[in-house]
Amino acid sequence: MTTPGGPGDAPPDPGVPAGAAEPDAVRRPPRPVIERIGLALVATVVVAVFGALGAASFASGDLFLAVMAAVGALMTAWAGGRTLIRG
Repeated sequence: MTTPGGPGDAPPDPGVPAGAAEPDAVRRPPRPVIERIGLALVATVVVAVFGALGAASFASGDLFLAVMAAVGALMTAWAGGRTLIRG
């Protein structure tokens, strides 16, 4: 049995945003430019594969798989773009 007032019982602080880092968290340096470009190129290849899968699924009449592939392509493109911008 746990005692009241333990670490899991504390309500979240309303003054702190949900995604905020701990105050003592160490910030890591940004990735090198060549690494960001490489990761974006990998994301581009994955977007192309998802796009081809979506197009083939749509052409064959499987609308659910086409939509899922399109969503995967958009999410991967978003992540690749954020990798380039954010570092």
